[in-house]
Amino acid sequence: MSKIKIFCITVKKLNILNKLPDYIIPFGLGSSTYPVNWLNEVSGNSIYELNKYLGEATGIYWVWKNYLKNFSKDDWLGFCQHRRLWLNNLYVKKQYFNPTSLYSNLLKTDNKIFLNSESILLQPTLFKKKTLLNQFNEIYGKDIIKNCVNLISDEHIKTEFTKYLNSNSLSICNMFITKPEIFENYCQSIFDWIFKCYDYCNNKKLLIGKNIRLPIFLTERYTSFWFHYYTRPKHLSFARLGNFYLSNKVNKFLNPLKLPFTFRNYPTIHHF
Repeated sequence: MSKIKIFCITVKKLNILNKLPDYIIPFGLGSSTYPVNWLNEVSGNSIYELNKYLGEATGIYWVWKNYLKNFSKDDWLGFCQHRRLWLNNLYVKKQYFNPTSLYSNLLKTDNKIFLNSESILLQPTLFKKKTLLNQFNEIYGKDIIKNCVNLISDEHIKTEFTKYLNSNSLSICNMFITKPEIFENYCQSIFDWIFKCYDYCNNKKLLIGKNIRLPIFLTERYTSFWFHYYTRPKHLSFARLGNFYLSNKVNKFLNPLKLPFTFRNYPTIHHF
């Protein structure tokens, strides 16, 4: 029987991560100290010192280099974040009056989506009046992403990625679930490029202020492109947790995800 493991990435020690289903593995990034039952990226083949620039990509790199050997070909592995958790369905609107708990609506390992998928991404965010290229230029600066796309060595992929950036649909946050072989291929592709992007941004002194994590924002666009181009992805919705759910004080006494009616404001749906 195939197994499913989702690595829940965080840079904070949060009690709620110990209250999630067993298939979700708390994974602390950076050089902070985490509980002994958590994974962390300090040991092994690691680039944790780049975490403040590369964000969740340093965790993806660690799993690729140190943990992939623990999976068989029919297993599933994926990533979520301490604020963003996979849901068990794809929704077109928020469930304002749903009386169930958020916990009961988290992704289940027996979801039928695993029977006929190559990869799973978040429900795409749609930009109604701009392309991904326009949106990136407006937020992070003109020509940065164009110059980084030119660092891609494969001319065909460079062309296809440029086409994707001129669309308006993006699966955000570098969250995905896939098979080990596909994950291996993804990592070989993405890290060849992300290190070039980091060097470019660092040499141009762009990694300051709100742009300190430019490489991971670039990666977010490439990840969505890569899985849509190389695989036939299915999509699921997600819940973005607020401070009440993440509070260590609250989670010391209860698991707020299990409270009735906590699902009524989810899923999280972005359209711009």
